Amino acid sequence: MKNGWSDKEAKKYIGRYGRDGVGKDLALRVYTSRLLGLEPRLVLHGGGNTSVKTRMVDVQGNRTDVLCVKGSGWDMGDIEPAGLPAVRLENLCELIALDRLSDEDMVNAQRANLLDSTSPNPSVETLLHAFLPHKFIDHTHSNAVLSLTDQPDGDALCRKVYGKSMGYVPYIMPGFALAKKAVEVFRQDPTVEGLILFKHGIFTFGDTAKQAYTRMIDKVTLAEKRLKKGKKRVFVGAKLPKRTATAAQVAPILRGLVALPGSSEGSYKRMVMDFRTSKTVRAFVDGKDVKRYSQQGTATPDHVIRTKQKPLIVPAPVADDLDGFARGAARALKAYQKSYHAYFERQNKRQETPKTELDAMPRLILVPGLGLFGLGANAKAAGIAADLGETNVMVITGAESMSSYKVIGERDCFDLEYWSLEQAKLGKGAEKPLARQVAVVTGGGSGIGAATAQAFAAVGCEVAVLDRDIKAAKTVADSFGGLAIACDVTNARSINAALDKVAATYGGVDIVVSNAGAAWQGRIGDVSDKVLRQSFELNFWGHQNVAKKATQIMRAQGTGGCLLFNTSKQAINPGPDFGPYGLPKAATLFLMRQYAVDHGSDGIRSNAVNADRIRSNLLTNDMIASRSKARGLTEKDYLSGNLLGREVTAEDVANCFVDLACAEKTTASVATVDGGNIAAALR
Repeated sequence: MKNGWSDKEAKKYIGRYGRDGVGKDLALRVYTSRLLGLEPRLVLHGGGNTSVKTRMVDVQGNRTDVLCVKGSGWDMGDIEPAGLPAVRLENLCELIALDRLSDEDMVNAQRANLLDSTSPNPSVETLLHAFLPHKFIDHTHSNAVLSLTDQPDGDALCRKVYGKSMGYVPYIMPGFALAKKAVEVFRQDPTVEGLILFKHGIFTFGDTAKQAYTRMIDKVTLAEKRLKKGKKRVFVGAKLPKRTATAAQVAPILRGLVALPGSSEGSYKRMVMDFRTSKTVRAFVDGKDVKRYSQQGTATPDHVIRTKQKPLIVPAPVADDLDGFARGAARALKAYQKSYHAYFERQNKRQETPKTELDAMPRLILVPGLGLFGLGANAKAAGIAADLGETNVMVITGAESMSSYKVIGERDCFDLEYWSLEQAKLGKGAEKPLARQVAVVTGGGSGIGAATAQAFAAVGCEVAVLDRDIKAAKTVADSFGGLAIACDVTNARSINAALDKVAATYGGVDIVVSNAGAAWQGRIGDVSDKVLRQSFELNFWGHQNVAKKATQIMRAQGTGGCLLFNTSKQAINPGPDFGPYGLPKAATLFLMRQYAVDHGSDGIRSNAVNADRIRSNLLTNDMIASRSKARGLTEKDYLSGNLLGREVTAEDVANCFVDLACAEKTTASVATVDGGNIAAALR
């Protein structure tokens, strides 16, 4: 593993933070914490922790010995000084005299000794950092080290690799007991440079930030070198179908299976998915013995709250038998849930205070012939699960290359999964109205489309922005972390590929706003057939192409869905010389109703918005100017020439689309957003 230390960078950190009143010790602690946190083979998503013992001035003006240790909720890769809360060191060290300390009392003691009461909770391993005498302490969950420890003879193997340079701590759940044991091991030989925590990770110490960091890199490198002596081909492959279905075909089926019933009739609490595949992942999931090595447990106990103890393994999907795959996956899920319930019952019986069972849905799904899916309440959570899934693959591959993979037992795993201090990391905030849903907006690069994409992101959706102008789509998608796809809705292949990409990225599609369109003009008796056909291609067939593909994905999910069409007031109230635009829009209005009729039994709702006089949409500034002039009005009077006398914005239309998406028992409806045009009112 490459050592990333740079004297030049270290000085920059000292100078940068020094200008904000941050001392040298803490500045260097931030620097090396980031070096460790930016290496995924060491830590991922808030894992690991670091500390420094230094002196700070308290509120009374006294210089006080403190421990600055990583705070809960902070990621080492981008940590700031605020992410290393200062705790009074002397008071923490006095706790070592206790025989026992509950988790709740430990957290209370740590918070009671914060220099700043607004700081985040110090790490659950704060006492381990405090009890050890070293100035700088680093802790990671190195993949290579875990591959050594996560074997039946991991203890002996590590002792052979590291000898007397490291201390060896048996597995104990993080907290007071682990801190006491770690100090006990250290005191047996105070010359050690760090500690190996079996089935958990590695600690290294130093008098300086550079020394502690360098020791971490050196110790991990020793583990990596030992692993290279293992077998090159680790897993024997299983027999797979000649033609395997794609991730885009498989994902909606799996996503539908893992959806839980929602709070209202016909609604669902869905999962978002994240697909991963690579040569290493494929070798793992395609292995003949995958049911053995993948079901042992997580590489380090910290993962269990995000991935559960075990992944779900489904059958290899045959390309031309998706129905058979769906049945096989449903059987596998049923068996998985039964096993999880049994695991919970076994372990809950021994609890002094009974726990409440968490949902029995997997957070990782292994698909032979394809790869793995991470699952979560949103794209970020799904990505974390997938990252941890890939980490498990690498750790298990390393262990299996030498011997076999073996981790902590079921009892210890349960204690971590249901540990209140770990569950608190996940957060319990209320979800937004359309959380866990995937929305697609066509023509999303500008105008109503852009406003609509942003509106759906604001209410919790994962949003894909489709537009012929990929730069415009990317600008919109980047504003909220969405997905941008270049797409021509008039081309069925283009739209099919785009929605397949959405399904492969997020797991499926729940809401489609078919918004892309353009206004062709001309007197209907004079307009050329070419112009009329061009308008129908975009303003009718474009909507049909989108809705047809989206409906296929929604039906594969089996959890319903919502189609939303931008039909414009022209579909109801034709204007002069606008026939080329109004005719296909009128057809699209009836298309919407046909989807409502034909697919209501699938739980798919279909609604439309007709809007009028929206600046920056189909009504360009030149068109506004010419129409205003023809009527002897100012542009402002033209835009607000409605019953309410108010100008209507793209955001107003976007909000109407969101409202229709939230209206779980509304279908075949047309909502008017025009400030009041009685000629375009339906009923």
